[in-house]
Amino acid sequence: MADLIDAWRALFARLTPATDVTDVGQSLISDWSQPHRKYHNVHHLRDVLANVDELAENAADADLVRLAAWYHDAVYNGRHDDEEESARRAESELSALGLESTSVCEVVRLIRLTAGHNPGDGDRNGETLCDSDLAILGATPERYRAYTKAVRSEYAHVTDVEFRRGRAAILEALLAAPTLFRTPLGELRWEVAARSNLASELRSLRSERSE
Repeated sequence: MADLIDAWRALFARLTPATDVTDVGQSLISDWSQPHRKYHNVHHLRDVLANVDELAENAADADLVRLAAWYHDAVYNGRHDDEEESARRAESELSALGLESTSVCEVVRLIRLTAGHNPGDGDRNGETLCDSDLAILGATPERYRAYTKAVRSEYAHVTDVEFRRGRAAILEALLAAPTLFRTPLGELRWEVAARSNLASELRSLRSERSE
């Protein structure tokens, strides 16, 4: 995990004069590596950070988006309040590390956005983070199927009927949106493939429900 720790330190070197940030970064990485995480794990963190790098020109402050990416699934238990708990953790830890209050507030706001992935018009930071988080939807069909399998594993505590119902509702809402991706590059790269993947999964869920 040396690459992640190095990236964490470099990020803070640009944001705050705080020098003792390693322990917090290592704690985050440890939590991202928890065994119950089959998709929302350290591989997902790396992917989202890489996506933010790719979409960075769209952001108003790419480093705050990167910091939000580090924390957006810092708490992950497959519960409805995961994003809120992650936001509260970020607020507490970043304040303790000396990040200025306006930056802390922006990071916390961005984390909360990932609960619904619906940034407002002109919210360049929100668009960048949400597109970076949702990029998996536009992956190859094989990788997308691996993603859905991993997500189902994370919700092993939920019955098949409940999972299919909840997942179908999410997919229907996503497909009803005018666009899944808000950044120009995100839409260009992932929109078409994402709609195909979502529609395919939704058909499969409906087929299973009718059996």
